[in-house]
Amino acid sequence: MVEKIRRAVTGHDQDGKSIFIIDANATAVKEMESMPGLALTDIWVTGNAPANNEGDADAADRPIILEPPKNGTIFRVVEFPPDTAWRDSADAQEAFKSIGAGHASDQSADDPMMHKTSTVDYLIVLKGEIWAILDDSETCLKQGDVMVQRGTNHSWSVRTEEPCLLAAILVDADPI
Repeated sequence: MVEKIRRAVTGHDQDGKSIFIIDANATAVKEMESMPGLALTDIWVTGNAPANNEGDADAADRPIILEPPKNGTIFRVVEFPPDTAWRDSADAQEAFKSIGAGHASDQSADDPMMHKTSTVDYLIVLKGEIWAILDDSETCLKQGDVMVQRGTNHSWSVRTEEPCLLAAILVDADPI
């Protein structure tokens, strides 16, 4: 079951005073059809730098795609189910295509989930543990651990029977 993520987003009223413009569960949620239990929940998206803090529109109210807009960011929570629930039956290429990232998949890798994005990703394990897999090495990240992914080929693996919840801040970057 996909974890519900509450988000509180601030803004300004007509007098310039700070207010909460959103205080509810995030609504931009995509469970991957080809990978049941793997879900992306977008918390906020920016389209440029510096970001524009005017208005009260929900910046995450858009289709979920893997990478942020040019010069933008995505704040996302990703729920990874245990590998036993999906890894041997997933259609990786279909999964990447469904989030606008068919180009990101490394089809020459042994791991069908290996991919590369033109981003700097700041990752924080919120719950559980997950293996970060690179071309020639891997490491286990546990609750509270952080990782900076800098446009490298990478994949993920949950080798326990508990899902992993990962916070990800994706920042647009020049391709390598």
